[in-house]
Amino acid sequence: MNPIKVFVESGEKRVFTGGLDWPGWCRSARDEAGALQSLLDYGPRYARVLMGKDVEFQAPAAVSEFSVAERLTGNTSTDFGAPGIVPAADQEPLAPAGLERLQTILLACWQAFDLAAEAAAGRKLQKGPRGGGRDLTTIVEHTAGADQAYLSKIGWKYKPGNGQNPAEELHRTRQAIRDALEAAGRGELPTQGPRGGALWPVRYFIRRSAWHVLDHAWEIEDRMV
Repeated sequence: MNPIKVFVESGEKRVFTGGLDWPGWCRSARDEAGALQSLLDYGPRYARVLMGKDVEFQAPAAVSEFSVAERLTGNTSTDFGAPGIVPAADQEPLAPAGLERLQTILLACWQAFDLAAEAAAGRKLQKGPRGGGRDLTTIVEHTAGADQAYLSKIGWKYKPGNGQNPAEELHRTRQAIRDALEAAGRGELPTQGPRGGALWPVRYFIRRSAWHVLDHAWEIEDRMV
């Protein structure tokens, strides 16, 4: 088996690691060893997300099957609890077949979230040790809101709905993502922001969005009473 290329993003308090070719498969811990172990532990769970999809993923059996291809210096986002640095690999040109593959993985992550939300409907989610933790409706709202913010990072304008329920807003957000990715496939997305600032490459947009939605899908599954 070929080694699985991963990135390691190290902040002062937290370390993230993820599969460079596998958006959504990304975990964190207090140090690199812990993050790599967590990524390994979640491999079978990620494999279930992709089961039946048009991609082949085999969960590794040991940390030794990982190859650290990039080491990134984290920032405040890293320590706050979200990967925040764009890997150099995500700056590489993206061919149509590659974009289609990444979209397939993103759609699989969406489906995992939807299945988790459906299973949790009408059920109570466990709170954290200090009583924290969003309820299901708030998680759905948060997920849609994050993706709307991510869309702005690739130069795509999105106008939230007026008073729609969270599920409808999530649906509209996902349609906007589909539209944006279709535009990306035609080479129509800007490369710089309106004031000249750097935008996210499409690879990273998909990586960040897939991580976020799948992280919350797994949170819902783990917190169901």
